[in-house]
Amino acid sequence: MTEAPNPPLLLIEDEPSVAAYVRAALERNGYAVQRAETGVAALEMLKAGSFLGVITDMRTPGDIDGADVYDWLAQHQPALSKKLVFITGDTVNEETARALERTGAPFIEKPFRVTQLLDVVRQIIGEAKVK
Repeated sequence: MTEAPNPPLLLIEDEPSVAAYVRAALERNGYAVQRAETGVAALEMLKAGSFLGVITDMRTPGDIDGADVYDWLAQHQPALSKKLVFITGDTVNEETARALERTGAPFIEKPFRVTQLLDVVRQIIGEAKVK
């Protein structure tokens, strides 16, 4: 009997090129991926579905950013908040630095290599279970 595949990862990223890069890397390594372009869309998806983990850009369009998604998860789905990884190109920004420190969630700085992404995803979220 084969193990059931994992639910998908939720990728919150508004830049099409970054989203395509991350999605391709993850899917080639056995992860299913669903993408949200905004924090608002991500929260709707999180309320409606089940996810293995969350990879989110720190800055997303609209009123809800990556730190807000983390805060929502911490309140409503605490186990999933421990399986969140930030990606950001903005660690020198004071607001970003404070949010990263406050949440304690792991982060990857843009630009990053596929191996770096996969190492963090496997460590924080877990291995992909393939059919």
